[in-house]
Amino acid sequence: MRVHLLDGTYELFRHHFGQPPRSADDGREVGATYGVVTSVVTMLEGGVTHLGVATDHVITSFRNQLWAGYKTGDEVPDSLRSQFDLLEDVLGALGVVVWPTVEVEADDALASAASVAADDAGVDQVVICTPDKDLAQCVVGRRVVQLDRRKNVVTDEEGVRAKFGVLPTSIPDWLALVGDTADGFPGLPGWGKRSAAVALAHYGHLDEIPDDVEHWDPAVRKAIRGADRLAATLAGERELVGLFHTLATLRIDRALLPRVADLEWHGPTPAFEEACRHLRAPGLADRVARLAPGSS
Repeated sequence: MRVHLLDGTYELFRHHFGQPPRSADDGREVGATYGVVTSVVTMLEGGVTHLGVATDHVITSFRNQLWAGYKTGDEVPDSLRSQFDLLEDVLGALGVVVWPTVEVEADDALASAASVAADDAGVDQVVICTPDKDLAQCVVGRRVVQLDRRKNVVTDEEGVRAKFGVLPTSIPDWLALVGDTADGFPGLPGWGKRSAAVALAHYGHLDEIPDDVEHWDPAVRKAIRGADRLAATLAGERELVGLFHTLATLRIDRALLPRVADLEWHGPTPAFEEACRHLRAPGLADRVARLAPGSS
């Protein structure tokens, strides 16, 4: 079996800014919700059998308490923010497992489910449906991969190495050095994508990079321009870069998914037809009715 894990927050943003507006029967904007649900139905039509969707039910998380500049969602338009609850409700009515995150983020939920699914001998592959670079740390060989559904690009372990210059296990270290503007932390001054990749491709993790540049591997020192300056920056900012590493590291909670079998889709609930009426999308209900187990 293949397990698909969908980044519902990313999908909401993608459809909100990429699709025309759409009004529900009560006049509310629901274009993003309609787009995501339509996309999920298309996945089911394409043969997806085991699916989980994670959303940021609350935009903030524990990371906001660690770093004041961490993303807050303040710039999310009200017309989009109001659809998070709605999407969760409609997907639940569709019969799809949804993880509405509060203390953690959707990325943490996806990482947790991927970890559980990857350990299940009955799972052939785990497909994390998001282009988010944070999730690259979850990739394992070709067993756990990322799928950018918009570009139809699959990234396995070698793909991560080709894109970032490091293995998936080094992605939190790479982000800590380089920073992540989308998440709101800057990384260390002077460290760029290439210098971080060269250092981490050799050492693997931040803690393994010596403070004194004279103790660096000669090949690494030679390959990085201004290595002495970067080494001094790293040595002087160990606490700060450690904090950034914590921000970039996804939290695994295996209790999120007790059994992979829980992700199997068994059809919609009776509430889905009403949800489609609210979205003014009766065609979605018809498509799902044809997919449901026992339908002709």
